Amino acid sequence: MKKPIFMLLAAGLFAFASCDSPAENQAEQTEEAVEESEDNAEEAADDMEDAADDMEDTTATVQ
Repeated sequence: MKKPIFMLLAAGLFAFASCDSPAENQAEQTEEAVEESEDNAEEAADDMEDAADDMEDTTATVQ
Protein backbone atom coordinates (compact mmCIF):
# COMPACT_ATOMS: atom_id res chain seq x y z
CA MET A 1 0.00 0.00 0.00
CA LYS A 2 2.93 2.35 0.62
CA LYS A 3 4.25 2.11 -2.94
CA PRO A 4 1.07 3.42 -4.64
CA ILE A 5 0.87 6.32 -2.19
CA PHE A 6 4.49 7.26 -2.80
CA MET A 7 3.98 6.92 -6.57
CA LEU A 8 0.97 9.28 -6.44
CA LEU A 9 2.91 11.69 -4.24
CA ALA A 10 5.83 11.67 -6.67
CA ALA A 11 3.49 12.25 -9.63
CA GLY A 12 1.89 15.15 -7.78
CA LEU A 13 5.28 16.70 -7.07
CA PHE A 14 6.25 16.43 -10.73
CA ALA A 15 2.96 18.09 -11.70
CA PHE A 16 3.61 21.03 -9.38
CA ALA A 17 7.24 21.29 -10.47
CA SER A 18 6.21 21.69 -14.09
CA CYS A 19 3.84 24.58 -13.35
CA ASP A 20 4.83 28.04 -14.57
CA SER A 21 5.94 30.29 -11.73
CA PRO A 22 5.19 34.05 -11.76
CA ALA A 23 8.35 34.69 -9.75
CA GLU A 24 10.40 32.85 -12.36
CA ASN A 25 8.81 34.90 -15.14
CA GLN A 26 9.60 38.13 -13.27
CA ALA A 27 13.22 37.05 -12.81
CA GLU A 28 13.53 36.29 -16.53
CA GLN A 29 12.06 39.67 -17.47
CA THR A 30 14.43 41.45 -15.09
CA GLU A 31 17.40 39.56 -16.51
CA GLU A 32 16.38 40.49 -20.07
CA ALA A 33 16.03 44.16 -19.07
CA VAL A 34 19.48 44.16 -17.46
CA GLU A 35 21.04 42.58 -20.55
CA GLU A 36 19.35 45.15 -22.78
CA SER A 37 20.60 47.99 -20.57
CA GLU A 38 24.13 46.60 -20.70
CA ASP A 39 23.96 46.41 -24.50
CA ASN A 40 22.70 50.00 -24.70
CA ALA A 41 25.43 51.22 -22.35
CA GLU A 42 28.12 49.41 -24.33
CA GLU A 43 26.81 50.90 -27.58
CA ALA A 44 26.78 54.40 -26.06
CA ALA A 45 30.35 53.93 -24.82
CA ASP A 46 31.45 52.83 -28.29
CA ASP A 47 29.77 55.88 -29.83
CA MET A 48 31.50 58.20 -27.35
CA GLU A 49 34.86 56.55 -28.06
CA ASP A 50 34.32 56.98 -31.81
CA ALA A 51 33.38 60.63 -31.31
CA ALA A 52 36.53 61.20 -29.23
CA ASP A 53 38.65 59.56 -31.93
CA ASP A 54 37.05 61.77 -34.58
CA MET A 55 37.69 64.83 -32.44
CA GLU A 56 41.34 63.79 -32.02
CA ASP A 57 41.71 63.40 -35.79
CA THR A 58 40.19 66.84 -36.40
CA THR A 59 42.42 68.50 -33.82
CA ALA A 60 45.54 66.94 -35.32
CA THR A 61 44.60 68.23 -38.78
CA VAL A 62 44.01 71.82 -37.61
CA GLN A 63 47.41 72.15 -35.97
